[in-house]
Amino acid sequence: MNKTLHITNGNSLTDLLIELEIKGDFLTWQEMLCEGPTLAHIDSEEFIEVRKQFLSDFYNIEINEDEYKTELNKLNNVDCYTEIVLWFEYDLFCHINLLGVMSLLHQKGITLPLYLVCSGRIEGEKNLKGLSELSPEQLYEHYDNRIELTEKDNELAISLWRTYCGKDHNLFKRYIVQKSSFEYLSNCLKAHLRRFPDSRSGLSVLEKNILEIVRDNDIKSKHHLLGYILNYQGFYGYGDLQLERMIEQLSLFFEENADQLKLNRKGHESLVKIHNFSIEINNNTTYGGLNRLDFQFNKDENKLVKTNINVH
Repeated sequence: MNKTLHITNGNSLTDLLIELEIKGDFLTWQEMLCEGPTLAHIDSEEFIEVRKQFLSDFYNIEINEDEYKTELNKLNNVDCYTEIVLWFEYDLFCHINLLGVMSLLHQKGITLPLYLVCSGRIEGEKNLKGLSELSPEQLYEHYDNRIELTEKDNELAISLWRTYCGKDHNLFKRYIVQKSSFEYLSNCLKAHLRRFPDSRSGLSVLEKNILEIVRDNDIKSKHHLLGYILNYQGFYGYGDLQLERMIEQLSLFFEENADQLKLNRKGHESLVKIHNFSIEINNNTTYGGLNRLDFQFNKDENKLVKTNINVH
């Protein structure tokens, strides 16, 4: 008899799938591996310690280690399952988690058939949709049309995870054109490289978009701005906490009064690339194996280049 283990991208989706009586057991993946340092070997105390430190330092989040380990321990006995279904979305946030999960399954020697349910473009809809935004009918349809991942897909995910944990993210470029079952992977890899500061302005694509939203719209407050960004962030899929932190870091470009947020002179200068502001913004987070401020994205060369102050 078939029995399925579902690995989902968060509690809200797990709850929704249980409510819709999707049969099987559930493992909820709670991480945000798209930010902070990562190690290639996930199933280790060292990995947990590195992540705990990052989440505490940058977001004041305390990992519930018992809950985290309880979820992962579900992978220690998978003999009762006949398949694993991965529920992850079109965005970078979800894709890096997906790469991590697939690498973890490989590290644990789990060779069950893998299926992917991935939301994104919906016929007749203008915007890309997350799984929790789908109607019950659309979710059932996505599940019925789940994609069986091939050995090649698996090898690709493992290679990409190692690259992400490594020191040369320009290696991602060769995978942007590679065919695979991951429909949105190419968009996510491009979006990742553009998370690094632009070599002229020092702004990442998302930072630039945020400043343009302030410039072009009647924004009342930082909270109002957050709502805009959540809806207009393209392939990033960042959550409230990540975007709130980004807004705070960009505060040097804003003037804020009782009922309006608008760009100051620095804000306008940054958008016309008069000066490189990356050091002032000081978004010194780590993406996998790289510190963000050590590299800049050179649009002309379409690749990451070492930041001048860090070239020895």
